[in-house]
Amino acid sequence: MARAAVPIPAMGLLSDARGRPLRDLRISVTDRCNFRCSYCMPKEVFDSRHAFLPHSALLSFEEITRLARLFTSHGVRKLRLTGGEPLLRKNVEDLVAMLATLRTPDGEPLDLTLTTNGSLLKRKAVALKAAGLRRVTVSLDALDDAIFQRMNDVGFPVADVLAGIDAALAAGLGPLKVNMVVKRGVNDHEIVPMARHFRERYGPAVVLRFIEFMDVGVTNGWRMDDVVPSSDVLRMLQAAWPLQALEAAAPGETAARWGYDDGRGEIGLISSVTQAFCHDCNRARLSTEGQLFLCLFASQGHDLRSLLRDGATDEDITTAIAQVWGAREDRYSELRGSAAAPHPGERRVEMHYIGG
Repeated sequence: MARAAVPIPAMGLLSDARGRPLRDLRISVTDRCNFRCSYCMPKEVFDSRHAFLPHSALLSFEEITRLARLFTSHGVRKLRLTGGEPLLRKNVEDLVAMLATLRTPDGEPLDLTLTTNGSLLKRKAVALKAAGLRRVTVSLDALDDAIFQRMNDVGFPVADVLAGIDAALAAGLGPLKVNMVVKRGVNDHEIVPMARHFRERYGPAVVLRFIEFMDVGVTNGWRMDDVVPSSDVLRMLQAAWPLQALEAAAPGETAARWGYDDGRGEIGLISSVTQAFCHDCNRARLSTEGQLFLCLFASQGHDLRSLLRDGATDEDITTAIAQVWGAREDRYSELRGSAAAPHPGERRVEMHYIGG
């Protein structure tokens, strides 16, 4: 990425071409994962011959922290560590500790979170909390062990993910969110059992969110027929319990919130296929090797690593961020299927590379 001739100061109020502010930065710390979920890293593509990024290509913890600090000066208030599976990155709690020292321009701490498949959470939860992590989101697509092991495709048991959730809550990493990607004919019959389990065992301490199967990347074999619309999910849940719509917790929130009438917590519905929320999307994504992506469905990123490693000043980098975000017009989910949508054959970035 070329350096700009005229610097753009960071004022904490950066908006894109559609007036959407920059508030949320998702940071992928590794492109590796120990699961092979079909909707993200199908085993037939990401097999033993797949070449993952060498360690030298990854942003160092110092580079990640520097970029996060500069994004914060532009208005970012939330950092989410993702992957791949972020807990596979060696000593990731050291990165958490570094990011936990960052403050907004008005002196407030950032909302520092992490998304994980839960496989290593039991052993890492205490260290993550001590380092300054606030909350975690755990991906879990079924309670039925056979279904879950078939979906993660490495034989990992549900019980170990649930143990990780318990450990995270015991460590104080809550309220905790659990994400369930719903795929028709695969795990859609698990919707009500999942809701019942988390409602009855944890109540408000865990928010279960149902995510429509998305066409991220080009390797997951996505078809519209496989999508279970959030409206169908809601009907199934309302047949089991009375639910009331809740207001969004924050601007640009991806999940529509519904609360149980008896106060036993809430569920969320993430409907990026059938009810696009592009109009107020305030998220940027930083890949493992320092590419800035403006949309989960983007086909190309913007190279920040080269600026870091070529001696760019903070002013150079804040200007580059401002230029990229200021020109942003991405709204793939709103355009999906229309004549204005990107060509279906265009190679989009894979989810394991920039996180969900």
